[in-house]
Amino acid sequence: MDVTLTSKEVITQIQRLHNEGKSLRKKEVKQVYPDLMRSALYYYPSWQHALEESKIS
Repeated sequence: MDVTLTSKEVITQIQRLHNEGKSLRKKEVKQVYPDLMRSALYYYPSWQHALEESKIS
């Protein structure tokens, strides 16, 4: 799996998207930000875990 972001960058991007009011639904993130989703699922067991780690869910 080709991961382009660090775990810290994943969390930072999730928080940024949240602060900008962007959708964090898994399907939409996967379509619009595939690198973010790919990296998140590399570091965390699920998208929900990544959201929980970012302290926004």
